[in-house]
Amino acid sequence: MTAPDVTEVPTGKRPRRRLHPAWIVASVAFLALVGAAGFRAAPGVLMVPLQEEFGWSTTVLSLAVSINLVLFGLTAPFAAALMERFGIRRVTALALCLIGLGSALTVFVNQSWQILLTWGLLIGLGTGSMALVFAATIANTWFAKSRGLVIGVLTAGSAAGQLVFLPFIAALAQSPGWRGASLLIAAGALAVVPLVLRWLRNSPADVGVLPYGAEEPDAGAAVAEKNTTADPQLASSQPGSVPAKADSANAAVRALQVLKRASKVRTFWALAAGFAICGATTNGLIGTHFIPSAHDHGMPETTAAGLLAVVGIFDILGTIASGWLTDRFNPKILLAAYYQFRGIGLLVLPLLLGSTVEPSMIIFVVVYGLDWVATVPPTAAICRKVFGADGSVVFGWVFAAHQLGAAAAALLAGYIRDATGHYTYAWIGAAAMCTVAAVISATIRKDAGTKEPVPVGAA
Repeated sequence: MTAPDVTEVPTGKRPRRRLHPAWIVASVAFLALVGAAGFRAAPGVLMVPLQEEFGWSTTVLSLAVSINLVLFGLTAPFAAALMERFGIRRVTALALCLIGLGSALTVFVNQSWQILLTWGLLIGLGTGSMALVFAATIANTWFAKSRGLVIGVLTAGSAAGQLVFLPFIAALAQSPGWRGASLLIAAGALAVVPLVLRWLRNSPADVGVLPYGAEEPDAGAAVAEKNTTADPQLASSQPGSVPAKADSANAAVRALQVLKRASKVRTFWALAAGFAICGATTNGLIGTHFIPSAHDHGMPETTAAGLLAVVGIFDILGTIASGWLTDRFNPKILLAAYYQFRGIGLLVLPLLLGSTVEPSMIIFVVVYGLDWVATVPPTAAICRKVFGADGSVVFGWVFAAHQLGAAAAALLAGYIRDATGHYTYAWIGAAAMCTVAAVISATIRKDAGTKEPVPVGAA
């Protein structure tokens, strides 16, 4: 492992910079999330062409997506710990390479088990390492203020990836074919790797600066910090602290230790349950099955893909706005409102689908786009407030629940389509689950969004 590039600074004042390095890191992280998001748009677009060429059922292809989503989720908490152990730059570059490799190899598949390997295993591991926990890690490491806004912007990078890739994937799937679309995804992921290796720094210390918005500690604070961090257990609970080296020596052990501590806190289970429903109603259901469902109603695939691209546009706006709101309002109230609005949209969706795009469908797409991953900033904020320096890894586990919910919904919706010939029951069931998520979020412990970080082990 090469030594980090450290800029020497004189004792006392640090040099003034026009642009804090944190914003450069955040910009590269945004591009990395865009590159990693290419595959997220692919299954819904490529499902019908693969069925037509190989005769595979919706259930089989949904299983490939489910494997991807499970690995996407379960890799996330370990990826957060790996980033602490080996650095953000190395883990991110490797993840993008896995996504590119898995997508490129897809062009050679001719058996159903092979699509499980490429779509499921390789891309699942890669996207899991570039999950939304990556955004939380960047924000918590590089920013002392405006964290909610930064997480919102970075989360919007995933939506931007869908926005950038989806229309091209849909067009390529029509001509020359789905293989060209797969190669486009691979190229998009690999194109960001050089930028990551050059500009994505692991921590502010690598360039001799404090996190953005942090104040230079005085001598007394430095002594207090030294005395505090002498006790690793206590240090891990201090705001802005870095986990003890011993805890991060083994990424897998650290991730599991954090899960054990967090599982004793009621707030963790409330967030995990809500986020599981969030995943089921976004990646699992709409992201995977909206285009096939619209196709069932006679809508061209390119038109349905264009509607999802519009979801991506408004997702960017909604997520950034949610980050801004999270810095100012109680995040649990925001979560409850987001889930309930989503449930209303899903309940009326079966009435809106048709062979043409009506104004009512445009309204649904706009509202659903604004709400798509608006849940991420308040969820990450609660994790940080309640779990302190463990917040990024805890968010990784919460995100794992998100993807498990997505995987279950993707597979179940595929089965419902094969069994009944339509998706109506899937939409109605998802609407009911959103109401459950709204109630769970509204009953999160009152101090979860306002108190200072506390030692998780003492809960």
